[in-house]
Parts: sequence; C-alpha cells; structure tokens
Amino acid sequence: MKDTLKPGIESTFTFRLPGTKTVPALYPEAAEFQEMPEVFATGFLVGFLEWACIQAVNPHLDWPREQTVGTHVDISHVAATPAGFVVTAKVKLIEVSGRRLLFDVEAHDGVELISKGKHERFIINKDKFDAKMKEKLARKSA
Repeated sequence: MKDTLKPGIESTFTFRLPGTKTVPALYPEAAEFQEMPEVFATGFLVGFLEWACIQAVNPHLDWPREQTVGTHVDISHVAATPAGFVVTAKVKLIEVSGRRLLFDVEAHDGVELISKGKHERFIINKDKFDAKMKEKLARKSA
C-alpha cells in the first residue's frame, strides 16, 4: 500500500440501475424472488457500495497485486429504487488500521437517500490469497 492510503479519502460513484440488478434477478432460481418487486436488490446494493470503496482506494494500492476484500457490512436499505434510476454512492475512508479499512458509505437514487452505514475491507496480496483458496479447494476434495 502507498503512503497516500490515509483516512479522509472520499469518492463518489454513479451507476444507472439496470433491470438485472433488481430483486427477481438476484436469485433467478428462487421462485419467491420472482414474485417480488422489480427494485434495487439489497444484495446488489451491497456490491455497489463495495465497488465504490474499491474505486476509492485502488489508486492508493499496488493494484492489481494488492486488492481489498469486503469483510463486514452494516448498512440500512431504507428506500426502494426502480430500474432506470441513477444511483450515487458516496464513500469516505474513516480508518486505516494495518490492512483493515473502514468506510462511511451512503447511496442516493436522485430522489431520496436509499442507504447509509459502514463497510469494512481488508487489503490482501492477490497471489497469496489465490494460493490459500487453491489449498482450501484441495482440502475439500481430499
């Protein structure tokens, strides 16, 4: 990680919400989800906030050798957003503790606040991480 990775880094990220990010698209195998409203799925909202955090810190890492993985999410999802809306994430890095990063996150859909909370990520070495996953796969098949 670079010297520039410090609390205070802020980023804004926007995304036009396609129909492929609504509740029925989250788990097409789930009949229950197919009956639910076609609004931004919480699972996809979490991914959107993670994406914004990744974009905020990547310039401060030795990307792609160093990457971050999400380890904790504590957010609200307080308003429904239909497909076609532009959603905006605002993220701020508020704590750096070794490899642990903590962000304040929020999202807005152009009409109202849809999410607010905290997100934790850890910096990983991609090669070491991949090697551990390969070992884990080998243990599973043994």
